[in-house]
Amino acid sequence: MHAMTAAHRTLPLGSIVRVTNVKTGRVALVRITDRGPFIEGRILDLSEAAAKKVDVWQAGVARVRLEVLRTPSSAETDGRWAVQIGAFEEEESANKVVASLSRRYHAAKVQCFSSPIGNWWVRVRVPDDDRKLADEVVQDTQTAEGAVFLVRLD
Repeated sequence: MHAMTAAHRTLPLGSIVRVTNVKTGRVALVRITDRGPFIEGRILDLSEAAAKKVDVWQAGVARVRLEVLRTPSSAETDGRWAVQIGAFEEEESANKVVASLSRRYHAAKVQCFSSPIGNWWVRVRVPDDDRKLADEVVQDTQTAEGAVFLVRLD
């Protein structure tokens, strides 16, 4: 919360990015330390310190420009990939989606788990954590309960 950090769905953990508030021009350098945001239309979740530095703290949401300065590994070709679906208010609803996806994707490992904010998420781990396969699952999966996101696990 007090460090200059952020969450991003697909950049490698440890990546350094420059975040610029498009409206105010305020800038911060942050390290990607977590996954998220899992809200359609958002690309980055900033820590409290980073949000204050780029003048997003009061508004809560702002248009930002993201520039990748350094990554510990290739942002496109390397990595372990999965599909994240959420958020479900009830574990039972998430488990129904798990059952459906497990029948549909026999070779994938489908998990249900509690999110840090108290709702339920479903994650599909494709064979070999392959990005191409995960992309195909994202394109082929629709749920009424939550958005479907490609996420990097490393």
